[in-house]
Amino acid sequence: MDIWITQMFNGLSVSSILLLIALGLAITFGLMRVINMAHGEFIMIGAYGAYMTQEIFKSSFPKSMFDAYFPVAILVSFVLAFAIGFLLEVTLIRFLYGRPLDSLLATWGVGLMLQQLARSIFGAPNVGVESPSWLNGGLKLMGGDVVLPYKRLFIIALVVLILVAMYFYIYRSGAGRRMRAVMQNRDMAACLGISTRRVDSVTFAIGSGIAGIAGCALTLIGSIGPSIGTYYIVDAFMVVVLGGVGKLVGTVAGALGIGVFNTMFEWWTDASLGKVLVFLCIVAFLQWKPMGMFAVRTRSLD
Repeated sequence: MDIWITQMFNGLSVSSILLLIALGLAITFGLMRVINMAHGEFIMIGAYGAYMTQEIFKSSFPKSMFDAYFPVAILVSFVLAFAIGFLLEVTLIRFLYGRPLDSLLATWGVGLMLQQLARSIFGAPNVGVESPSWLNGGLKLMGGDVVLPYKRLFIIALVVLILVAMYFYIYRSGAGRRMRAVMQNRDMAACLGISTRRVDSVTFAIGSGIAGIAGCALTLIGSIGPSIGTYYIVDAFMVVVLGGVGKLVGTVAGALGIGVFNTMFEWWTDASLGKVLVFLCIVAFLQWKPMGMFAVRTRSLD
């Protein structure tokens, strides 16, 4: 029983990380139909934002205040990725709507530039981010046979908080209503007085900011480097496509499915074969339901 509980928790932990990474992509790719290959670099920006916040707290604040740096780092990572995402949308992305191949190539080039910029500033070797003391240790269950790390529990709680916030923003706020209107029928939304360019910029920036938070959370798991985002970008796209493009609940379901099955397959086989089996399962499922688990309902005939 303790092995099963540990494996299920590991699967939930992997799912939460994938969900946090894919949430931003669900906005830029799922709602805006922009293939943003630089999404992984916004994860990298958030990770280095946490690293810079740590260094500032070490050098400029008393040692007793160091444990307070991580909540500040989450905010810094979001703001930094939000600002760079906003700048990227204004200068490049807004000219590529409706041109998926061009947006793919352009954002791929932007991603390479951001990686090289990170190498120039922070160096090529990976750097470590020290966790606050209140995240050390774990929750012991079943007499100590099962230990759930506080870091993983914190990431799960952070994902739930962001997911609830995004739900209320998209489906229960005026800004979210305008965003959905622009994504569903841009011309009609513009006729009703909605500034479509402003909605595009803010929406893309929010997706980038969430990727920054994901990068900040990844610092709790291991060291970070300029290419940290490239390890997760393919899995993030698979989550969005499997769940259903443009559906928030589909993103949650896709992340849970991939995370749990990946952990189980790796437990039964090994890491490489487990990823191959997960990929084969996704391909087989999309042959059955090409639009994903939750398809967007529409009256249009393509």
